Amino acid sequence: MPTQVILLERVEKLGAMGDVVAVKPGYARNYLLPQSKALRATKENIAYFEAQKSHLQKANAEKKADAEKIAKKVEAAKVVIIRQASEGGQLYGSVTSRDIAEVLAAESKQPVTRGQVYLNTNVKTIGVFTVDVILHPEVKVKVSVNVARTPDEAEIQAKTGKAVIADPKGEKSRSKAANAELDDVKSSMLEEGALANEKAEAAEEAKASAAADEKAAKKAAKKPKKAEAAPADEAEAETTIG
Repeated sequence: MPTQVILLERVEKLGAMGDVVAVKPGYARNYLLPQSKALRATKENIAYFEAQKSHLQKANAEKKADAEKIAKKVEAAKVVIIRQASEGGQLYGSVTSRDIAEVLAAESKQPVTRGQVYLNTNVKTIGVFTVDVILHPEVKVKVSVNVARTPDEAEIQAKTGKAVIADPKGEKSRSKAANAELDDVKSSMLEEGALANEKAEAAEEAKASAAADEKAAKKAAKKPKKAEAAPADEAEAETTIG
């Protein structure tokens, strides 16, 4: 027989704060009630909710505002998890919500717990995955999780959105299309690096040229003084002879 409860906060796919809903007894007993997300819908509890409604709504609004501030930093964080895996991309183990929460908290510098990271199942292959992070009943963000064997592969996966894996036969060689795509990405990365080097070299040359010009200017500035001094010496010499 379903259990009637009154919700103390919004619960996804169930209802909003103040709604009286029917749920399975186990769901109420093991999750809603111990997590303080609901109360049994007795006359006493409904009266209590009505008396505390404004206070509960104010507290909820404050928590929501705090969560929205955190959400911006969490959403912008780059989550890269390096794991050992086979050529076919199968992980030697798995990535859990705890793993994701720890990296996300470190990268965003925000408090993120495993309970806020929602995974239907643990990640067991390399690739780029989108994960829901619920910071508040009314604040949910999507975070990209990049699971790779090496930082270089993670960078390629971030640009292509695809896992760097071998062909279905398990051979190290990839299909021509995959190779071409990866080559394009690597070429682009090399070009960006070459351009950065060219800019650095140009800056060094400009600096060296400026230093040479400054040195030449100082040297040139000293010459006129010596030239002006010569006639005075000659005049003194003439006076002495006379």
